[in-house]
Amino acid sequence: MTTTVFLVRHASHDRLGRVLCGRMAGVTLGEQGLAEARRVAERLGAEDLAAVYSSPLERAVQTAQAITADPLIDDDLLEIDFGDWNGAAFADLEGDALWAEWNSARATARPPRGESMAEAQGRVVGWLQQMVRRHAAQSIAAVSHADVIKAAIAHALGLSLNDIHRFEVSPASVSVIAAGDWGMRVHSINEVSR
Repeated sequence: MTTTVFLVRHASHDRLGRVLCGRMAGVTLGEQGLAEARRVAERLGAEDLAAVYSSPLERAVQTAQAITADPLIDDDLLEIDFGDWNGAAFADLEGDALWAEWNSARATARPPRGESMAEAQGRVVGWLQQMVRRHAAQSIAAVSHADVIKAAIAHALGLSLNDIHRFEVSPASVSVIAAGDWGMRVHSINEVSR
């Protein structure tokens, strides 16, 4: 039996591309993000979703609420804990040796006092395996964050975490993984509705 998982990256917020928000509270969608979330909801409206799960962070919950009024909140879908980098401006991280290492060696690097990419991957892959058991032969959606979705896709494709920069996961994009006792297969990456 196959479980189809629609992995949705949260829609845009006003700090996107400027601040490494990580697990910051209070990061919400603006007008552009709300419009993107509605387009994702339209895209998934044709799917027979058994459940919609969401990271507990506001930007993810708001995106999920465009899909269903009452998403299921799951901490396994949380953004990576960037430790001391949570809330840092990207401009301020330039020149930081640890930041450079994080961006060149994701398989082994760790943010200061944060979570490694491998730990985040273990968390999301464990969640996917749990969903295969809970939602056998069903389709579900999960609203999460770019690196968490990339970690799931890398696992399904057998890629090293060092290779996650080879594909994009844009705001309000949908990527699809089919999973079962037989393993995982990627059906699509980074579908963006315009």
